[in-house]
Amino acid sequence: MIYPRIIAHRGGGALAPENTLAGLRLAARLGCGGVEFDVMLATDGVPLLIHDETLERTTTGRGRVAALDSATLIGLDAGIRHHPAFAGEPVPTLDEALRLCAALGLWANVEIKPAAGQEAETGRVVARHAAAASGGLLLSSFSSIALGAAAGEVARLPRALLVEAIPADWRRRMAETGVCALHAAANALEADALLALRDAGVPLACYTVNRRDEAERLFAMGVSAVFTDRPDLWAAAEM
Repeated sequence: MIYPRIIAHRGGGALAPENTLAGLRLAARLGCGGVEFDVMLATDGVPLLIHDETLERTTTGRGRVAALDSATLIGLDAGIRHHPAFAGEPVPTLDEALRLCAALGLWANVEIKPAAGQEAETGRVVARHAAAASGGLLLSSFSSIALGAAAGEVARLPRALLVEAIPADWRRRMAETGVCALHAAANALEADALLALRDAGVPLACYTVNRRDEAERLFAMGVSAVFTDRPDLWAAAEM
C-alpha cells in the first residue's frame, strides 16, 4: 500500500469544517495528496460524512445521526460551528465526497465510523459505495467487525486497522481482519514495535501530527504517512 506522506485529517484538518466538501477542496488547494474522513449511516442506510454519533458538536442539528434520515441530515449546516464563513455547508454523502476526491485527484482514507450496533452493516455499505468510486482509496476502522464485513462485501479494497498503540498481537489481529496496514496514535508509538512492522513490510500511518519536526522524526523512523490537522505547514511538493 502506497500512502501520500501528508494526509489531511477529517478532510481539511483544522482549517475548514471537518468532514465537509469544503474541507476536501481546501486540502486540494493546499496541495495535499490525501485526505481522511469519517462515514456513518443515516437511518435509511445512506452513508454520510460525520465523526460523532450525535450532531451537536459539528452541525446545527440535535440528536443521534443513526436516528435521522439522510434528507434531514443533508439539510443541516455543518459549517457554521467552525466559522461563519462556512455557513450553509451541508453534511455530504459518501458518494459526493468520493466523486469530489476523484475530480480533485485526492487519495482518500475512508474511516468506517459505525454507530453502536451498526458495525457490520456500516462496513458492508461503505465497501459497496467505495467499490463504485474511481481514484485511490483505503478503508480503515477501529472496528474489526466493520472491517470484516467490508472485506466480505468487496474483498479487493485495501483496508487498515486503527489502534491506539501497536498491540503485541498485531500479526494475529491483522490476519483475522485481512488488513494490509495499521494506523496508530503517534504519541503511543514505540520504536521496537515499529521496527517489527518495518521488518514485516507492514505500512504504518500515525495520527494526529500537527508539528513538522514531529512528522520528520516519524518519517525518519520509517512511518509511511501522518494524519494532520495542519496541512498548511507543508509545501505542496512535500505532500
